Amino acid sequence: MNADAVIIRVRGLKTRFGRQVVHDDLDLDVRRGEVIGIVGGSGTGKSVLLRTIVGLNRPAAGRIEVFGQDLAVLPEAERRRLERRWGVLFQDGALFSSLTVAQNIQVALREHLHLPQPLQDEIASLKIVLVGLPADAGGKFPSELSGGMRKRAGLARALALDPELLFLDEPTAGLDPIGAAAFDQLIRRLQRSLNLTVFMVTHDLDSLHAICDRIAVLAERRVIVVGTMRDMLAHPHPWIREYFHGPRARAALGAPAGLAAVDDRS
Repeated sequence: MNADAVIIRVRGLKTRFGRQVVHDDLDLDVRRGEVIGIVGGSGTGKSVLLRTIVGLNRPAAGRIEVFGQDLAVLPEAERRRLERRWGVLFQDGALFSSLTVAQNIQVALREHLHLPQPLQDEIASLKIVLVGLPADAGGKFPSELSGGMRKRAGLARALALDPELLFLDEPTAGLDPIGAAAFDQLIRRLQRSLNLTVFMVTHDLDSLHAICDRIAVLAERRVIVVGTMRDMLAHPHPWIREYFHGPRARAALGAPAGLAAVDDRS
């Protein structure tokens, strides 16, 4: 398949909660194999968009296609098969507090596959190592982990079924700069080694600069522009200029580590 093939296609999306309209006539394409960052001001519906695409919110209007399938008309059994092809990392990992890390990873295995317990244990151990956690993390509960480790455990669970598509909701929120940079590097490494397409909601300018191939800006209830970091820096829209040229943006874009990360992408 062409590397630029569209893996997510959103057309005319309208989402609302009561009288509050969050998105109105929103269009977006996500290409196979890219890391796309979704940004926007507070209340623009970045996480709502992610949750709507994966089916946790029902749109008021519009069409969402993932892997070429219209999610609204798929029979339940076919939709469940399709859902096995993506994984989701919610904010702070969203782990089940009463389950160990290994048991959290095995939730998806039990829901979608019929595997003997020894094989489930082996898969969980492999995913734990894959995301950079120590081997003994599998027997720990979420409350015993640091914030960064919980995010990695959540990522291991998102990768349990070897998905092609990975959704990330504010993956570096709450991490210190060193932890956030390490998580960015992990995502880019996994994206390359596993041939993932990554849909990432974020406000982290360092992440946008370091690992995103394209950026989609949410404003005015829709996606107003999609492009590279270079495109964002040249765009005249007032919010985009303030976001990408403000003091924090200058610090992120001017940091040698960030520039090195961009060079590593080429």
